[in-house]
Amino acid sequence: MDKYNLTEADVKKLNTKKGLRALLAKEPYNVAKALRYIDYERKLKKLQIELVKLQTWAINNNERIIIVFEGRDAAGKGGAIRRITERINPRHVRIIALPKPTEEEKTQWYFQRYVKQFPRAGQMVFFDRSWYNRAVVEPVNGFCTEEEYKTFMNQVNDFERMITESGIILVKIYMSISKSEQAERFADIKSDPLKHWKMTDVDERAQELWDVYTKYKKLMFKNTENGGIPFKVIKANRKTIARVNAIKHILSSIPYDKNLKI
Repeated sequence: MDKYNLTEADVKKLNTKKGLRALLAKEPYNVAKALRYIDYERKLKKLQIELVKLQTWAINNNERIIIVFEGRDAAGKGGAIRRITERINPRHVRIIALPKPTEEEKTQWYFQRYVKQFPRAGQMVFFDRSWYNRAVVEPVNGFCTEEEYKTFMNQVNDFERMITESGIILVKIYMSISKSEQAERFADIKSDPLKHWKMTDVDERAQELWDVYTKYKKLMFKNTENGGIPFKVIKANRKTIARVNAIKHILSSIPYDKNLKI
């Protein structure tokens, strides 16, 4: 072990069930990576305790919370949401990832099908992609008209103002990855038979349309300068760091009782 320049604290970390599992998970063994993962697991547990406090506070005070996750394909939105919700009470949380609209929904006000998913008292709702599909994914892929896009951009800030003025807490997170990282994740998805289902036709075009996505992403961010609610951009090339930072942002954005005993 001396060749790794390990401290006594490092050895203690590795000499645990989690430490050995992290060390032996892949070959060749990567001690530095195993130590990082152990530290991540410890940070995550502490943050998840705070999330339980947050949820308990929300239930006790009939709070309604919406947390929107946006970002490029394979940016880690779903993984972050799973880590956030895995320890809290599932009866008071919902994860929404809507499919493409039905023919009936296409005739409705655009925001209508999202409003149907809004939280009741004491509930947290996570959107794994949200109404912001119309800000980026739809115009990039030709799923909406230019007029529909402009109407959305004109309405979205007022829509979110109505949400927050009604007493709902709204948190918006954008997971940001590099083009090369997205390519690596797509390759991993394609090579893993347990992940094939994640790859869609839209994903297949994401690398080719990278610059177009960038254009509309910047327009989406700029639109919030006109009285909108800004996104918190989370750098997500390292999934573990991104998950920790996303949880930290949620905890810092919601005025829950940090001294609550659970």
